[in-house]
Amino acid sequence: MESSRIMQWLDILLCALLLLLKTHGQFVPLTRLESAVSKGAVCLDGSPPAYHFHEGHEEGVNNWIVHIEGGGWCHNVTYCLYRKDSRLGSSHEMEEQTYFSGYLSNNQQYNPDFYNWNRVKVRYCDGSSFTGDVEEVDPETNLYFRGSRIFSAVMEDLIAKGMAHADKAILSGCSAGGLTAILHCDRFRSMLPDGTKVKCVSDAGYFVNVKDISGDYYIEDYFGQVVETHGSEKTLPQSCTSRLTPGLCFFPEYVAPNISTPIFIVNAAYDSWQIKNILAPGAADPNGQWGSCKTNLNNCSPEQLNIMQDYRSQFLKALSPITISPSNGVFIDSCYVHCQTEPQETWFTNDSPMVDNKTVAMAVGDWFYERSPSREIDCTYPCNPTCQNHVFNAQAYPGIH
Repeated sequence: MESSRIMQWLDILLCALLLLLKTHGQFVPLTRLESAVSKGAVCLDGSPPAYHFHEGHEEGVNNWIVHIEGGGWCHNVTYCLYRKDSRLGSSHEMEEQTYFSGYLSNNQQYNPDFYNWNRVKVRYCDGSSFTGDVEEVDPETNLYFRGSRIFSAVMEDLIAKGMAHADKAILSGCSAGGLTAILHCDRFRSMLPDGTKVKCVSDAGYFVNVKDISGDYYIEDYFGQVVETHGSEKTLPQSCTSRLTPGLCFFPEYVAPNISTPIFIVNAAYDSWQIKNILAPGAADPNGQWGSCKTNLNNCSPEQLNIMQDYRSQFLKALSPITISPSNGVFIDSCYVHCQTEPQETWFTNDSPMVDNKTVAMAVGDWFYERSPSREIDCTYPCNPTCQNHVFNAQAYPGIH
């Protein structure tokens, strides 16, 4: 009798959850781009690239959002082999549908500026933020480093599906996908007609080159290995590689000064992924003294908080190439979070995080439609009470520790 009652409650809970999901957005099927295989545009395991596409309607029928999935990187053959048999390295391992919410939602109430656009989520299966291009395939590993070719093949397919006639278009992404949106922003612009209004949005993709708590540049070495493993040098912006080593050109701060397409940066000043993997990676904290602090900022000691306040200052300094241009915009909150455009709770709800009385959705919309400047930069932690209603955890992306 008791088990029957529990099952009834579980059924009710499931129905309520499905109703909530239906209210906020919709499930969208996966499209595998089989034609890309003959072009060598394949995932790490040689499978075809893939994306989810939900068509626009009414006033948004000729407007496009192309959003790039995140998922870290693989910096050597060992980690790329690890990813090869997962959804981050093979389209055979991807779920057949995914849920569009937040920035990708088709519900006007929860996504007022972009709900009726053509919305695309490009799946991430190359491990290099779509920069890799190595012709040779090692017969022992059978790994393909072809991220740049994937980007081209997917964009060409979307252009054939109607993006060639776009009135407005946005390239965006979260985390490693947010970095993709920065590195490929001008490339995306060049693929579309001159008359198309094109802008880019990077969510949690502005990774900064700072020392970790041990005094080493852990992330600089890591990004350098990513670029070397994937042969990314020839696909990274030449305006940067002509001045700096290729590994440095994986960092947005060194690429941003030469981006000509308007770009918007959504990022937490205390980005939880960057705190955990750039400022205080496991290699720099062998005794785990930062473990509790990285889980919840309320657990941080005064000394640890001071170090994070200094990190925020370095982050804002690295952001200056973006803020110097009047065509760009930023939303930098003081929440401990990573990626805020896709989750409905951080994009646009009654209790979403706000800066200067704007949610992320309002700031991005105002900037894109040029209703008002969007240069929202929050005060220092823990000043923002709209962050305190949420407990955010960084997404677990394999490939960096």
